[in-house]
Amino acid sequence: MSALAAVVAAVEPSLAANAKLDIGPDRFDSEGADADRLFVLEAVYEGYLLHYATSRAFEGMDLDLRLLAGDALYALGLSRLAERGDLDAVAELSDLISLTARAQAEGRTEHAELLWEASAVALAGGGGEGARGSWRIPHEHGGS
Repeated sequence: MSALAAVVAAVEPSLAANAKLDIGPDRFDSEGADADRLFVLEAVYEGYLLHYATSRAFEGMDLDLRLLAGDALYALGLSRLAERGDLDAVAELSDLISLTARAQAEGRTEHAELLWEASAVALAGGGGEGARGSWRIPHEHGGS
């Protein structure tokens, strides 16, 4: 079962009623994260997509329900990390959620994608500074 399929299987029944029959592929399947972190990355990314783009796994929701569903998926992922005591990953994903929201608000969608990649590498144990470190780089060269 793909990590995204596991996410869909783990959501509340009220949200599961809006699951697509043919869900999209995992985004982070080749990032090398352990199974829990992979589940969390996919859950939080799907929450992000419900807020800002096209969902890979859900359909048939109005804007308000999409926002609530996105929040529910953020919470699903973060709670799984908190339950296992993975506070470093919770901090990384909290930074990622807030910084991608800022990037979207500033119309910097391409930078949001870089933040996702930086967090995925950091969570897979590949090093790097994660989302917060990636955010600083464009601002050091005259960005806001």
